[in-house]
Amino acid sequence: MNSRGRGRERGFTLISMMVVISIMIILLGVVMPIYSHSILRVREDNLRHNLDTMNQMIFQYTLDRQKTPDSLQDLKSAGYLQTIPDDITGSDTWEVEPAEDVKLSPYQKDADGIIGVHSGSHQVGSNGKAYSTW
Repeated sequence: MNSRGRGRERGFTLISMMVVISIMIILLGVVMPIYSHSILRVREDNLRHNLDTMNQMIFQYTLDRQKTPDSLQDLKSAGYLQTIPDDITGSDTWEVEPAEDVKLSPYQKDADGIIGVHSGSHQVGSNGKAYSTW
C-alpha cells in the first residue's frame, strides 16, 4: 500500500467541512426567526397577563374598600399585588387611567384615583397595535 493513499483517508476534506458548515448556517437561518418569534410571543402573553391581573386587582380593591386606589403602589401596600410587574419594556413604565368621576361600584364613595392601567410603551406588537393600546 502506498502511504500517500492512507493519509488522504484519515481526515475531512476542505469541501466536506464547507458542506457541513453551510448546512449548519442554513439550519440556523431557519431556526433563529422561529426562536425570536416565540420569545416575543411569550413576552406579549406575559404583558396581557400582567394587564389583566392589575386591572382585576384595581376593580377588586375598589369593591372591597368602596374607593379607587390612588396608585399601583396602593395595590401593593394593601396586599392585592406582591410586586408591581415590569412593563414589556423591562421597567416600570405603566400608565394609569384616572377615574375622573367614573364609579366601578354603586357603593363607591369617591371617584378619584385610578380605574385601570395600560402599558407605557409605544412599540408595536405582533398584532399591529401599539402596546399602549392593549
